[in-house]
Amino acid sequence: MNPHLFSLSGRVALVTGGSRGIGRMIAAGFMQQGARVYITSRKAAACDATAADLSAMGYAGSCISMPGDVSTVAAAKELAAALATREVALDILVNNAGAAWGEAFETFPETGWDKVMDLNLKTPFFLTQALYPLLKKAGQTQPAKVINVASIDGISVNPWETYSYAASKAGLIHLTKRMALRLAQDNIVVSGIAPGAFASEMNKEARDHGEAVASRIPAGRIGRDDDMAGIAIYLASRAGDYVMGQTIAVDGGVTLARG
Repeated sequence: MNPHLFSLSGRVALVTGGSRGIGRMIAAGFMQQGARVYITSRKAAACDATAADLSAMGYAGSCISMPGDVSTVAAAKELAAALATREVALDILVNNAGAAWGEAFETFPETGWDKVMDLNLKTPFFLTQALYPLLKKAGQTQPAKVINVASIDGISVNPWETYSYAASKAGLIHLTKRMALRLAQDNIVVSGIAPGAFASEMNKEARDHGEAVASRIPAGRIGRDDDMAGIAIYLASRAGDYVMGQTIAVDGGVTLARG
C-alpha cells in the first residue's frame, strides 16, 4: 500500500472562490496535505485576508492570494496568464466559484439566468481551457486533477425556485463527464463534488439555521469542514487517480431521501 496515498506534498493547486465557504475548506485541506495553494476571489481584500489566515495555521503547505474575477472568458485567460508567470505546471484545479439566484418563475429575470449560468457552467470550461497548458505539463509526471464543484441540486430537485442554479449544476455534472473523456488522453483526471448543506455565504440557511436544516438530513447534521476537505483531498491525491468523470455527492444522505 502506498504510504503517501493522500499526500499532496509538492503539488500546486488553484481553488477559485477560495476565500470563503467550500473553497476555503478545500484550500485548507490541501494545505494540510502539503500543497501550495493559490486562491482566487473577486474581492481582493477577502482573498488576501483568507490567505493570511490560512498561512498562519501552521499547515505543511502554503496559501497564496491571487485576486480576480473569473466570470468572463477574458478574465479566465488573464488569471491563467498570471499563474503562468509563477508556476510552470498546475497539478490541481478546483472550479469552485459560483453564484445562485432565487426568484419566482413568473418574474425570474434574464440577468439572474445569465449571471449564474456564466459563472457556474461557462467559467469552469473556459478556465480549464485557459489553464490546459499548465495542467498538461503537470500530467507529464503524474495525473493532473480538475475538480468541478457542482451541487446536489444538480442531481435532484429542491423545493426552492433556483432555476438557473439547478440547471447550471446539472449541466456541470454532465460537462464533467465530457471533459473527463477528452482530457484523460493528457493524463488530466476530471471529477466532481456535489455538496449538500454546508454553512457558507451562499447557503445561509445551513449557516444560520443549522439545527433546523440538520433535522432534514439523514446523517442528522450539516456538513463540516473536514467532510469537504476529505473528499477534495481524496480526488486530488493519488487515492483518486482512477475516479474519472464521476461527481460524488457529499450530503449526509439528502439525495437518497429525496429519491
